[in-house]
Amino acid sequence: MSDAPEEKDRVAALVDELEEVTDDISDVRVFDIPVLIIFVILFFIVALQFFTRYVLNDSLGWTEEIARYFLILLGFVGGVTCVRKGKHIFLEFAYHFLPVKSIKPIILVVEVIVAGFWGYAGWLAIELAQKTASNMVSINLPKAYLYYIVAASCFLMAVFAVLNLIREAGKPAEQVVREKLQQASEGL
Repeated sequence: MSDAPEEKDRVAALVDELEEVTDDISDVRVFDIPVLIIFVILFFIVALQFFTRYVLNDSLGWTEEIARYFLILLGFVGGVTCVRKGKHIFLEFAYHFLPVKSIKPIILVVEVIVAGFWGYAGWLAIELAQKTASNMVSINLPKAYLYYIVAASCFLMAVFAVLNLIREAGKPAEQVVREKLQQASEGL
Protein backbone atom coordinates (compact mmCIF):
# COMPACT_ATOMS: atom_id res chain seq x y z
CA MET A 1 0.00 0.00 0.00
CA SER A 2 3.00 2.28 0.43
CA ASP A 3 3.49 2.35 -3.37
CA ALA A 4 0.20 4.19 -3.94
CA PRO A 5 1.40 7.71 -2.95
CA GLU A 6 4.64 7.20 -4.89
CA GLU A 7 2.71 6.08 -7.96
CA LYS A 8 0.37 9.08 -7.67
CA ASP A 9 3.37 11.40 -7.47
CA ARG A 10 4.87 9.83 -10.61
CA VAL A 11 1.59 10.10 -12.48
CA ALA A 12 1.15 13.72 -11.36
CA ALA A 13 4.69 14.56 -12.48
CA LEU A 14 4.04 12.90 -15.85
CA VAL A 15 0.79 14.82 -16.29
CA ASP A 16 2.54 18.09 -15.38
CA GLU A 17 5.25 17.36 -17.92
CA LEU A 18 2.69 16.58 -20.63
CA GLU A 19 0.67 19.70 -19.89
CA GLU A 20 3.69 22.00 -19.99
CA VAL A 21 3.48 24.21 -23.05
CA THR A 22 6.59 25.90 -24.26
CA ASP A 23 7.12 28.80 -26.63
CA ASP A 24 10.78 27.89 -27.12
CA ILE A 25 11.42 27.46 -30.81
CA SER A 26 15.15 28.10 -30.58
CA ASP A 27 16.01 24.77 -32.20
CA VAL A 28 13.93 25.47 -35.34
CA ARG A 29 16.19 26.01 -38.33
CA VAL A 30 15.58 26.92 -41.95
CA PHE A 31 15.52 23.20 -42.84
CA ASP A 32 12.53 22.72 -40.53
CA ILE A 33 10.28 25.28 -42.23
CA PRO A 34 9.29 23.04 -45.17
CA VAL A 35 8.22 20.35 -42.68
CA LEU A 36 5.95 22.79 -40.89
CA ILE A 37 4.45 24.00 -44.18
CA ILE A 38 3.85 20.44 -45.39
CA PHE A 39 2.27 19.54 -42.06
CA VAL A 40 -0.12 22.51 -42.14
CA ILE A 41 -1.13 21.78 -45.75
CA LEU A 42 -1.64 18.11 -44.91
CA PHE A 43 -3.78 19.06 -41.93
CA PHE A 44 -6.06 21.23 -44.07
CA ILE A 45 -6.32 18.61 -46.82
CA VAL A 46 -7.30 15.91 -44.33
CA ALA A 47 -9.74 18.28 -42.59
CA LEU A 48 -11.29 19.09 -45.97
CA GLN A 49 -11.49 15.39 -46.76
CA PHE A 50 -13.17 14.68 -43.41
CA PHE A 51 -15.61 17.57 -43.81
CA THR A 52 -16.65 16.67 -47.34
CA ARG A 53 -16.92 12.95 -46.62
CA TYR A 54 -18.70 12.94 -43.26
CA VAL A 55 -20.50 16.29 -43.17
CA LEU A 56 -21.44 16.85 -46.79
CA ASN A 57 -21.56 13.10 -47.53
CA ASP A 58 -19.85 13.76 -50.88
CA SER A 59 -16.06 13.51 -50.68
CA LEU A 60 -13.66 15.26 -52.99
CA GLY A 61 -11.78 12.63 -54.97
CA TRP A 62 -8.44 14.40 -55.11
CA THR A 63 -8.01 14.83 -51.34
CA GLU A 64 -7.12 11.19 -50.66
CA GLU A 65 -4.35 11.01 -53.26
CA ILE A 66 -2.90 14.40 -52.41
CA ALA A 67 -3.00 13.63 -48.69
CA ARG A 68 -1.08 10.41 -49.38
CA TYR A 69 1.61 12.31 -51.30
CA PHE A 70 1.88 14.97 -48.60
CA LEU A 71 2.23 12.23 -45.99
CA ILE A 72 5.13 10.78 -47.98
CA LEU A 73 6.70 14.24 -48.17
CA LEU A 74 6.16 14.78 -44.45
CA GLY A 75 7.98 11.55 -43.68
CA PHE A 76 11.03 12.27 -45.80
CA VAL A 77 11.29 16.02 -45.31
CA GLY A 78 10.65 15.53 -41.59
CA GLY A 79 13.42 12.97 -41.56
CA VAL A 80 15.86 15.77 -42.41
CA THR A 81 14.98 17.43 -39.10
CA CYS A 82 15.37 14.17 -37.19
CA VAL A 83 18.80 13.43 -38.65
CA ARG A 84 19.88 17.06 -38.20
CA LYS A 85 19.03 16.86 -34.52
CA GLY A 86 20.42 13.33 -34.17
CA LYS A 87 17.05 12.11 -32.93
CA HIS A 88 16.82 8.83 -34.80
CA ILE A 89 16.05 5.66 -32.87
CA PHE A 90 18.83 4.00 -30.90
CA LEU A 91 19.06 1.34 -28.23
CA GLU A 92 19.57 3.24 -25.02
CA PHE A 93 20.11 0.16 -22.87
CA ALA A 94 23.35 -0.63 -24.71
CA TYR A 95 24.82 2.63 -23.42
CA HIS A 96 24.32 1.43 -19.85
CA PHE A 97 26.00 -1.97 -20.30
CA LEU A 98 28.81 -1.42 -22.80
CA PRO A 99 32.13 0.10 -21.81
CA VAL A 100 32.26 3.83 -22.54
CA LYS A 101 35.30 3.47 -24.82
CA SER A 102 33.49 0.97 -27.07
CA ILE A 103 30.36 3.10 -27.52
CA LYS A 104 31.98 5.90 -29.51
CA PRO A 105 33.23 3.61 -32.33
CA ILE A 106 29.77 2.06 -32.51
CA ILE A 107 28.19 5.51 -32.83
CA LEU A 108 30.66 6.47 -35.56
CA VAL A 109 29.99 3.26 -37.51
CA VAL A 110 26.23 3.84 -37.17
CA GLU A 111 26.58 7.38 -38.55
CA VAL A 112 28.59 6.05 -41.50
CA ILE A 113 25.86 3.48 -42.17
CA VAL A 114 23.15 6.14 -41.85
CA ALA A 115 24.96 8.49 -44.25
CA GLY A 116 25.53 5.66 -46.73
CA PHE A 117 21.93 4.50 -46.51
CA TRP A 118 20.46 7.95 -47.15
CA GLY A 119 22.93 8.68 -49.94
CA TYR A 120 22.00 5.42 -51.66
CA ALA A 121 18.28 6.04 -51.07
CA GLY A 122 18.66 9.47 -52.69
CA TRP A 123 20.40 7.88 -55.67
CA LEU A 124 17.57 5.34 -56.03
CA ALA A 125 14.96 8.10 -55.75
CA ILE A 126 16.61 9.98 -58.63
CA GLU A 127 16.65 6.82 -60.73
CA LEU A 128 12.97 6.25 -59.95
CA ALA A 129 12.10 9.85 -60.81
CA GLN A 130 13.89 9.56 -64.14
CA LYS A 131 12.03 6.37 -65.01
CA THR A 132 8.61 7.71 -63.97
CA ALA A 133 6.71 9.27 -66.83
CA SER A 134 3.19 9.15 -65.40
CA ASN A 135 1.20 11.93 -63.83
CA MET A 136 -0.78 11.92 -60.62
CA VAL A 137 -4.33 10.71 -61.13
CA SER A 138 -6.23 13.59 -59.58
CA ILE A 139 -4.07 16.53 -60.66
CA ASN A 140 -1.99 16.96 -63.77
CA LEU A 141 1.50 16.96 -62.21
CA PRO A 142 4.27 14.44 -62.88
CA LYS A 143 4.94 11.97 -60.06
CA ALA A 144 8.63 12.55 -60.71
CA TYR A 145 8.38 15.86 -58.79
CA LEU A 146 7.51 13.92 -55.65
CA TYR A 147 10.47 11.58 -56.17
CA TYR A 148 12.89 14.47 -56.70
CA ILE A 149 11.80 16.02 -53.40
CA VAL A 150 12.29 12.64 -51.72
CA ALA A 151 15.76 12.39 -53.32
CA ALA A 152 16.71 15.88 -52.11
CA SER A 153 15.51 14.98 -48.62
CA CYS A 154 17.56 11.78 -48.64
CA PHE A 155 20.69 13.65 -49.74
CA LEU A 156 20.15 16.26 -47.02
CA MET A 157 19.81 13.47 -44.45
CA ALA A 158 23.09 11.99 -45.73
CA VAL A 159 24.79 15.40 -45.41
CA PHE A 160 23.53 15.87 -41.85
CA ALA A 161 24.60 12.32 -40.96
CA VAL A 162 28.14 13.15 -42.18
CA LEU A 163 28.06 16.38 -40.14
CA ASN A 164 26.92 14.36 -37.10
CA LEU A 165 29.77 11.91 -37.75
CA ILE A 166 32.32 14.73 -37.86
CA ARG A 167 30.86 16.33 -34.73
CA GLU A 168 30.83 13.04 -32.78
CA ALA A 169 34.36 12.11 -33.92
CA GLY A 170 35.74 15.28 -32.38
CA LYS A 171 34.29 14.64 -28.92
CA PRO A 172 35.67 12.48 -26.12
CA ALA A 173 33.85 9.16 -25.63
CA GLU A 174 32.51 10.12 -22.21
CA GLN A 175 30.90 13.28 -23.59
CA VAL A 176 29.32 11.36 -26.48
CA VAL A 177 27.74 8.83 -24.11
CA ARG A 178 26.58 11.53 -21.69
CA GLU A 179 24.92 13.52 -24.51
CA LYS A 180 23.24 10.42 -25.97
CA LEU A 181 21.82 9.41 -22.59
CA GLN A 182 20.65 12.98 -21.94
CA GLN A 183 19.05 13.05 -25.39
CA ALA A 184 17.25 9.79 -24.66
CA SER A 185 15.89 11.12 -21.37
CA GLU A 186 14.63 14.31 -23.03
CA GLY A 187 12.75 12.53 -25.79
CA LEU A 188 11.90 14.39 -28.96
